[in-house]
This record gives sequence, C-alpha cells and structure tokens, in this order.
Amino acid sequence: MSIGSCFHCGQQIEKGELVLQPIKDVERSFCCHGCAGVCDAIYEAGMESFYKRTIEGDLLSPPPPPSKDASFFDYDEVQAQYVSELSSKREITLISEAIHCAACIWLIEHTLAKIDGVLLAKVNFTNKQIKVRWDNDRIKLSEIIKKLNKIGYDATPYDPSASQKAFRKANRDLLFRLGFAGFAMMNVMWFSVALYSGADTESEFRSYFHWIEFVIATAVILYSAKPFFQGAMTSIKSRSVGMDVSISLGVITTYLYSFWVTVDSNHPGEVYFDTMVDFIFLLLIGRYIEAISKNKAVDATRRLVELQPKVARLKTEDGFEVVSVSRLRKKDLVIVKPGDQIPVDGTVVSGTGNVDEAMLSGESTEVLKKEGSKVSAGTNNIDGSLTIEVDAVMHETMLGKIVELVEEAQGAKASIQCTAERIMPWFVTVIITLATMSFVYWIVKADIQTAMIAATSVLIITCPCAFGLATPMATAVASGVSANHGILIKNGALLETLNDVEHFVFDKTGTLTKGQMRLVDSHFVEGVGDQAETLKDIFRVEYHSEHSLAKAVCLSLEEMYPELTHQNMDVEFFQAHPGRGVEARYHGKHYLMGTAAWLQDYGMALPEKFIALQDERAEKGQTSVWVSRDKEIIGILFLEDELRSDALELINRLKAKGKAVTLLSGDREAVARTVAEKLGGMEVIAEVLPKDKHEKIKQIQATGVRVAMVGDGINDAPALVRSDVGFALGSGTDISMDSADIVLLNNELLSIDTAVELSARTLRTIKQNIASSIIYNITLVPLAMAATLTPLIAAVTMPLSSLIVVGNAARIRTFFSKRAIAKRRQKIHQ
Repeated sequence: MSIGSCFHCGQQIEKGELVLQPIKDVERSFCCHGCAGVCDAIYEAGMESFYKRTIEGDLLSPPPPPSKDASFFDYDEVQAQYVSELSSKREITLISEAIHCAACIWLIEHTLAKIDGVLLAKVNFTNKQIKVRWDNDRIKLSEIIKKLNKIGYDATPYDPSASQKAFRKANRDLLFRLGFAGFAMMNVMWFSVALYSGADTESEFRSYFHWIEFVIATAVILYSAKPFFQGAMTSIKSRSVGMDVSISLGVITTYLYSFWVTVDSNHPGEVYFDTMVDFIFLLLIGRYIEAISKNKAVDATRRLVELQPKVARLKTEDGFEVVSVSRLRKKDLVIVKPGDQIPVDGTVVSGTGNVDEAMLSGESTEVLKKEGSKVSAGTNNIDGSLTIEVDAVMHETMLGKIVELVEEAQGAKASIQCTAERIMPWFVTVIITLATMSFVYWIVKADIQTAMIAATSVLIITCPCAFGLATPMATAVASGVSANHGILIKNGALLETLNDVEHFVFDKTGTLTKGQMRLVDSHFVEGVGDQAETLKDIFRVEYHSEHSLAKAVCLSLEEMYPELTHQNMDVEFFQAHPGRGVEARYHGKHYLMGTAAWLQDYGMALPEKFIALQDERAEKGQTSVWVSRDKEIIGILFLEDELRSDALELINRLKAKGKAVTLLSGDREAVARTVAEKLGGMEVIAEVLPKDKHEKIKQIQATGVRVAMVGDGINDAPALVRSDVGFALGSGTDISMDSADIVLLNNELLSIDTAVELSARTLRTIKQNIASSIIYNITLVPLAMAATLTPLIAAVTMPLSSLIVVGNAARIRTFFSKRAIAKRRQKIHQ
C-alpha cells in the first residue's frame, strides 16, 4: 500500500519502506536510504534547484548501487582502452543510463564543475554520454565516478557494445509490452464481437462480458500503458505538459467512463474497454517502429565503430602473435596480410600494397602504400603484405575521432529544434483546453457518452511528438549520410547556418591549389637536340634526388613519358648539393640542375631571354630550375603549385547560387590575382599575415552577412573559428580540422557545394515535417471536436503522423543516390 511519493525520485513509497530524513531542517520522505543520501548530497552541493527544473521523460530512477570496481579504472593499463593519451590531463567518455532529462544534464555538469581537478564535463543527452576531462595528478577517475554515484548516476567508461546492449534491452521491454497489449486486444475483441452481435440485449451476458473486458483492460493499463503514465507523471511533477499527458488523460477518461457503465448495470451507455486496449496497442506499435527508425538514423556511427578491427598480428621474434588491438602500444610492429583490415593508424616500415581508403576519403581508387606511407585504421589492405609501426590505436585513430565527431553532431540541436521544443508544452496545453471545451459543449448539447468520445479523441489524436522529431531526425540522418560520403559535419546545427551563408572565403595554397609543385613549362636553347630525349635525361638525373622540386619534376615527366617507369635509372655519377641543385653524369655527359646563382658559380653565362622569362614567371609565383649540360646552359624548367581540378567548377557553382567569393592569402598580391583570374575572377585580399586573417573575416561579417571560411593550414585556424561555418580539408593539418566545423575527408572542393545543397535539403525536410504536423493537427482536431472521429481512429492516425516525419527524414539518405546526383548535375549544367 502506497503512503506517498519519494521526495527525490517521485516513486510511490510502500508501507514499511518509509525513510524520513531532515533536509535543510525540513523532514522529507524517501522510498529508500539511497534516495535520501542522493538528495542530501544534492543539497549539500548547493544543487537543490535541480528539483525545480523541467524534466521530460521517465520518473527518476532510484540511485544505483555504488560502483564496486571503480578503483579498477584508475590503472593506466585499463584506462589505456578508453583515454586518448595517458598524460596528466586525460579525457574519457562515460555512459550513464540514468540520464533522462535536461535537469540531469544541468546537475551532472554543475556538480562535476565544482570538483577540483575536473577540467571539463559535458553531457550528451542523445546518447547518455558524459565527456570528462580531468587532471590525473589531482583527482582519480574512480573519485569522479563515485561522485556521480553519490548524486544518483551510475557511470562506466563508454563501450560501444555495452551501449548497443542497453538499446536492445529497452527495445525488448517495449516489445514485451506491445506483445501483451496485442494478446489482450485479440481476447477482448471476442467479447466485443459478442456484445455487438446481440449479447448486450441480455443483461446477464452484458454485465458478465463487461466485467471480463474490465479485467483485461486493467491488466493492459497496469503493464502495457505504464510508459505513458510514467511520462505523464514526470511531466506533471516538473510542471510541464508533454504528449504523454494527453495520451494518459484519454486512456483514463475512457477507462473510468467504461468502468462506470460496467458498475451501473442500468446505464444505457456503451463500454470502450476494447477501444482503449486497441489504441494502446497501436500507440505502442508506433513507438516501437519509431525507436527502430531512430536507431537506424544513427546507424552510421555504429557502422563506423564496426569498421575498427578488434584484433591484430603483433610482430614478435618468433613470427607474430594475434592480440587485441587495445593491447597495442605506439612503436609496436603489426603485420597486415592481403585482404585484412588495417587495425591501427601507423607508418609502413616494409612491404608494398594497394589500400582501399574509401571509408575515410570516399575515393574509390586504391592508394599504393610503400615504406614511409601513412595508413589508417579500418581501411582495407588489398594485395600487399605490410609491416606497420603503430602510431595510434582505438580512440586516437582518425576513425576513432570521426566516430566521436559524428556522435557530437548527432547530439547537437539546431535553433529551429529548440523553438519546436519551446512550442510543445504550449501546444499540449491548448489541446487539453480544446478537449475540455469539447467535453463541456457536448455534455450540454448531447450526452456524456458523446462528450467523452469527443474529448478523448481530441486528446489522443493530437501529436506534438512530430514537432519534437522534425529537426533532430533530419539533422541526424544528414550528418550520418554525409559522413559516409567524405563530408564530416561536426555539428548538426550548422546545416541550418550553412544554408544562410552568403560569402565564401578561400585560402589559396593547399586549398584552391594542390599545395604540391608541378612542372608547368620548359624552354630550351636552340640546337639542344631532341627535347623529349633531353627531358628524359633530366628525369634520370632528378630521379636520384630526394628534394621536393626534383620529385615534382619526376612526377610530371613520368606522366608525360610512362615508359620511363620501366627503364633503368642508373647514372654514372650523382651528387646532391643541398640548397643549390644536383650534379650527375649520364652517358658521358655532365649535368648540373639547380639555381641560376649556383650555375653562375661554375662560370656559365645565363641567356638574357631566360633571365627575363624567369623574372616574368616569378611574378606569377612560378619557381625556375636551370639545366646545364657540359657547362652550357641548355634550358630552364618552371614549376607551379597547380589549381585543384575541381576549384574552377566550385567557384562557378557558388557564383551561380549568388554567393560572394573571396581569395584570402598571405602570398604576394600578383600571385594571388593570377590564381583568382584562372578561377574566373574574384575579390582578392593578399599579403595578409596569419594573425590578421580572422580580422578580415570579422570585417566581412560586420557587413551583416554570414561567412564560410575554407582552409587547410595552421595559419587558417583562427579564421576557421571566427567564421560562421569553417571548412577544412582532410589533407590539412590537425589544427585546421579541429578548428573547422566541417571536414572534407575526401579532399574534394566540390563537396562544399554538396554540403550547401545538403543543408538546403535538410532545412526543406525540417520545414516539411513541421508543416505536415501542423496540417495534421489543424485538419483532424476540429473533426475530433465535432465528435465525428472515434478514439480508435484517433489512435490509428496519431502514430502515423510521427512515422510520416521519421520517414520523410529518412528520405535524406537518397541525397547521395546515383539518381539524385545525376539530377543535381543536370540542373547545374542547364
């Protein structure tokens, strides 16, 4: 027998379990000593306003038992599985299933913020994760976990497999309740059919069947409908109204009216136990499908996690040993055989092979890996046997960071979502008012049965949950599907901001250009002979140099003369002269290739026309390499940082959309203007110091427009942070990627235009979802008020409105379908 509710968790206190404890000199009632202890700890920490904050969702759970093995997590060997770096400043992601509302977020973040040694505490409500950064010299992880236990939250280091287990458990519970409601519905239907077939004319059978239906309906209310009542109680306790309030009112109204008719055998009305059981069953179906759909929406994260191999071949003196990836340490050597997934981020120390990196970059062509090449965890080794030195494992890898960023993006809220959440309580309040008005109207104009049907239908048919799902579903699907195509959106809210960006600012080197020198032109003196053979001789000499310019020359000449790849590159003599050039002898001829000053030191005269050409090309940012043979200048080569192949098309697309475009560079103005001209012209801001780039962004923002910055270097980081939306290339520095809001893992500039299109599509989907919810309610609520709809029809249509929203959001997955891509290309070229 209940004797009241617990002051902390709100659960009913059974007789004999009452715990009285003074809190701030006022005696309070608790259901257990655990709740009393948690409440005392919350007041002691000055966090009592927790109880006044809005709570959405279930009732508070009783506090979990203290974590017995918390001290186990203090060992470095254990923490190594969960933290990125075992330094004094550490960061970990914990998970707590007890997190269920906004007040939990407030309580956890504010409590941990007061602990000496805790540097950061951030709660993600969506996945119930707590990111904690702490100073391990000042506080141990077990102390943080115990502090969370003390205020009522179990917490363990996040393990993806454990999270999935919790989801399956919750889903199984919902399925059991659904199954019971379905079983009850089938049984109660037999008695309803009997009553509709004429049994209700016999008072003896009528009363008997009514009581049987009452027993079945009561069982359904106590078990299957429990989640709705728990949600409603929590809403009322927190002085807000959610959709569970209207559902619960509809259920209780129908149940009590039917019970009245059952008790009063002379009552002329009908019972609606069958209707009540039916719509609870249908509502549970809707919730179950909704839960499955939500889980699929964030499935991208799970698939990314599954790409991480669990075991690796650790190289030993005797061969290799198969070990868990979590046991690997930096500098360990692992062996990856053909067909294996690469288990770690690392550097190839021996072997060659093609690696499929599509899961990270979106690039379908395999990349040749050889000694010195970097490889990433989760990519596929196609055909080579590689020995890799470990640089990073698990959470430290590029794959681990991507998983973390995707989770953060899916948990982010767009401002339009916040608006919907603010509207929802008012929305439900209005619906309850309309239901009350309908009841009063029909009880005066008709009878209590009609009034009850009208009021119940209004309560059930309204669907504020569609508002709540409209934005998070769309942004979660968009973030997940874009990550799978090389566009990593760190924050889902940016999809809304990106749609409003009017000005795009680009860094030059490494962003609009490749950041790699290429041979773009060559000139030779008259009488040098066959120029093709001369260029091949230059290739054979430069082949032996490790200088970046020599490699650039060889790369370009190899593309011009593919047959060189299979020829003997031996020369009779070779010597590199650091900072000046290279010297070699080939087929009895003496070659010098390098700077003009170096060749002049050998007493060689430089042709006047080559000197003029060098000065002219230098203005355009081109670098020259002089070539001499047997102490005679024979030619000059020009190298330039090439434009990215898709840079011109991107600029044209942005201009076609009416976007302003600016080139922001620290390079000389003549060089920057040359690049701008090649890209069809744009505003140029050149010779800008790195520290001033963000000021230029600030000046553009001061004109009242939203600005997107695209960069790749450390010097772009401040501007990326300053801009409304920052884009970084996956080939850029770690700092630029950390500073940007969107990372182009595929290194394709056209992905910027794709992201703009995706943001427009996502915003359009959000608006469609909200509009469909409004149209649904505006259409069906008046019909329910007019008593033209039964509660059963209302129960059928209500979950349908949520499923329409979920289904519409899922359509964003088609954004990257071949048909959708072809349609966008056709539109661009029209």
